[in-house]
Amino acid sequence: MTVSATGPAASLGIPEKNTVALMPQTIGGQKVNYIVLDDASDTTTAVANARKLVTESKVDVLLGSTTTPNSLAMIDVAAESQTPMISMAASATIVEPVDAKRRWIFKTPQNDIMMSLAIATHMAAAGVKTVGFIGFSDAYGEGWFREFSKIAPVKGLTIVASERYARTDTSVTGQVLKLVAAKPDAILVAASGTPAVLPQRTLKERGYAGRYYQTHGVANNDFLRVGGKDVDGTYLPSGPVLVASQLPPGNPVRMSALEYVSKYESAYGKGSVSTFGAHAWDAGRLMSIAAAQALKKAQPGTAEFRAALRDALETTREVQGAHGIFNMSPTDHLGLDQRARVMVKIENGAWHYEP
Repeated sequence: MTVSATGPAASLGIPEKNTVALMPQTIGGQKVNYIVLDDASDTTTAVANARKLVTESKVDVLLGSTTTPNSLAMIDVAAESQTPMISMAASATIVEPVDAKRRWIFKTPQNDIMMSLAIATHMAAAGVKTVGFIGFSDAYGEGWFREFSKIAPVKGLTIVASERYARTDTSVTGQVLKLVAAKPDAILVAASGTPAVLPQRTLKERGYAGRYYQTHGVANNDFLRVGGKDVDGTYLPSGPVLVASQLPPGNPVRMSALEYVSKYESAYGKGSVSTFGAHAWDAGRLMSIAAAQALKKAQPGTAEFRAALRDALETTREVQGAHGIFNMSPTDHLGLDQRARVMVKIENGAWHYEP
């Protein structure tokens, strides 16, 4: 596993790293050895880590990385070494289209288009007509703009301003002034982790009084802590695990989400759970089920086992994860449907389920 345990994406990577301790210690009677490296939210380091894991450690499966740019950069390593990889980053481009390289790549977070549809539907229902967009100036922000741009007109929404900023920027005043001048009914911030607070805080300081939306990339307590009152009233789509205890008893993901919440909070304290750690948990669930199947065909440490593990991942059915029910196929290396999302509102520094 390579995760972003330090750097701008650390608030995402730390709970992923923590979740490794909760993963199976044995599969099919064989001991599992977890090797966890930190890529420091850096693309070059993520690739170096992946190469080290496949060449020196000769791993059977790669888990990671935390962010979309890092995961995209790792695809070549996984494909060249024919090592199955399960990413914990969101962009659909990590697994689509399932070509010669991506046949080795899987992921657990919900696709941008699924979450874009949830946001656009919520906006339309609230009477929003015009939208301002500000996102990361990398694959995450561009992916979100591409997918949201597809669905916005379908829901009667017009994007009237579009801005970008870097994850490490300390000021977005210029971008915010342009957004405010466009006078949109709502603004969507397409960023992740604590750096997603910056545009919203600056917008508040400049007096923007419209609706605020964020992506599922901010669904952790560090975002609430850093954002404080500036993020109150924000709407976002999320995996069910974020508000698991608030879901109705009939929700199909409620029990499996609560299982992860219970295990994580037992280990790290009440209120410590994160949706990003849950993406790692789901990666571990898929890995363990697929590995048990692969062990019937080959021994770990061989090309045959890696191929069998890849094949088993591609045929997983009705796997209950913390974020949804996974049903993968040769053309779908995510396997989630609309059961994997809910809408959430931030109120008084806490997450609240929006039925």
